[in-house]
Amino acid sequence: MLTSSDFRFFLVLARSESLAAAARELDVTPSAVTQRLQELEHRVGVRLVVRSGRRLLLTDEGELLADRGRDITDEIAELSETLVARRGEVAGHLRVIAPLGFGRRYVAPVAAAFLAEHPAVTLDLTLSDRLGWFADTSWDVAVHIGETRPAGLAAQTLAPNRRLLCASPAFVERYGSPASPTALREFRCIALRENDEDVTMWRFTNAAGETSHVRIDPELASNDGDVVREWAIGGHGVVVRSEWSVADDVRAGRLVPLLEDYALPSADVLALMGPNKGRSARTSQLVAVLRDALTPTPWRA
Repeated sequence: MLTSSDFRFFLVLARSESLAAAARELDVTPSAVTQRLQELEHRVGVRLVVRSGRRLLLTDEGELLADRGRDITDEIAELSETLVARRGEVAGHLRVIAPLGFGRRYVAPVAAAFLAEHPAVTLDLTLSDRLGWFADTSWDVAVHIGETRPAGLAAQTLAPNRRLLCASPAFVERYGSPASPTALREFRCIALRENDEDVTMWRFTNAAGETSHVRIDPELASNDGDVVREWAIGGHGVVVRSEWSVADDVRAGRLVPLLEDYALPSADVLALMGPNKGRSARTSQLVAVLRDALTPTPWRA
């Protein structure tokens, strides 16, 4: 017979790249993970996991156990939460993911304040700039910034966020400003690689609604937004960055906006929720607290 502890163990294993990664999350030794997996496979009578090099792959039976296990653990958590809610209390575990820089600056303080307000809640915050690394059902709330997002997810807008083309005053003084989007091909450009988007295709729309697509050849690129921002401030090239990231630098004169008669596609801040996640009181309340914390929009204050 399978227990809720078995389901929780196997779900950690299912989302881990290796036995060592699962052991770290479970705070046990890799040998303990191997022993428990073997005992679980013996009880159910089928192979659940195979190793491919250093990676773990689920068998068909393992995929079935992981899928049904998520449903069952979610139902148990929902039942527990419903019973606790009858006492007027928000409780349970929240799994939240957010982009690195934005998560540090805006999400982490809200998470800490939320836990102080609701001591019966526990929260796991993972910061990553690659939302696609996470299975849809492995988290409760994903704070997402960008044009694209995984299909089939409920979304609520937390705050508006434009994208800005900018460079340092020293760069503009030395190289000038582009007169049009196509002129960017003659400028040193910096690319931020995030969210699996095509980051070398920059799209602009003028006041008449006409669009221009410019394929840049970046001389510098990184997956770290803070690194890209510092490169731009240091005069190393033209960059497209989210308004939330560079608004303070623009106000302080460390960066200057370029091509202000053109608009780049917006990248609003969204709260994404997987199927049925929005029914959780702790999930909906956290999203509401995040929205309140971002209203009025802090980077436009």
